[in-house]
Amino acid sequence: MAQTPPVILSIAGFDPSSGAGITADIKTIAAHGCYGVACITALTVQSTTGVKRVEAVSGQTVREILAELAGDVEIAATRIGMLASGEVVDAVTDFLRSAARPNVVFDPVLRSTSGADLLDPKAHGKVAGLLPLVSVITPNLAEAALLTGLEVRNVAEMKVAARKLHDMGATNVIVTGGHLEKPVDVVSMAGAGGCEQTEFTSDRLKSPSTHGTGCAFATALAVQLSLGRSIPDAAVLAKAYVTKGIANAYPVGKGVGPINHLFRMQQESAPKAVVGEAAGADPELKFHEH
Repeated sequence: MAQTPPVILSIAGFDPSSGAGITADIKTIAAHGCYGVACITALTVQSTTGVKRVEAVSGQTVREILAELAGDVEIAATRIGMLASGEVVDAVTDFLRSAARPNVVFDPVLRSTSGADLLDPKAHGKVAGLLPLVSVITPNLAEAALLTGLEVRNVAEMKVAARKLHDMGATNVIVTGGHLEKPVDVVSMAGAGGCEQTEFTSDRLKSPSTHGTGCAFATALAVQLSLGRSIPDAAVLAKAYVTKGIANAYPVGKGVGPINHLFRMQQESAPKAVVGEAAGADPELKFHEH
């Protein structure tokens, strides 16, 4: 019998267009040779043109699903995305507190690019309770600003926001700057001597297919952590995966299309993917430690 690959848990919303959320996470996990299990936190009415409505799953249902999965399989890593309501935040917080959970990546999905609230604004304060319980949090510029109350518009402000998130309880932070003119991600790791911050830069790809990049990055990061990689190395490989997913995307829908999560399947000349490898680190990624 074949050896079971790492089992990765996705706690996120359902996107009917499959560009983000649960179904995109499952594709990302499969693309890395791992096995995905899932807990849906919300149903959304959306397409590539934007989010029209959100309906949260009950907190009790989320509690029962998470307990059932945790009692059945060994979870190697968890990606937390859209939480939708305060009671879902409470359910996930209690799940993380109930036992030591390895390699938990929190992608704080608070608002869609189209402007729809993906977490009840009244529940924003509850999110802070998750920060000490996760391995790494991966906000984009807007999410970092909402969480910290600071302006986050450039690399310097990304670093300040990361330090504020450390003060709020986060051990490791990756502020993703894909919306900057020159994309830069800031990896900030807290330690006894303060926080160590590293910039990861890459060239911008002009593409209409960028829906779900944050989900794909966070899920790929969780996979890489489950395979024993350090946070900086995992971030490089996750970034390379997303970059190649954008570069190999094809048109879907009338709005912002998804990345190609399964791009390797179209690369017939490529060798069989090795578990955990993200098709190699992108040669355009550059590192700057501070």
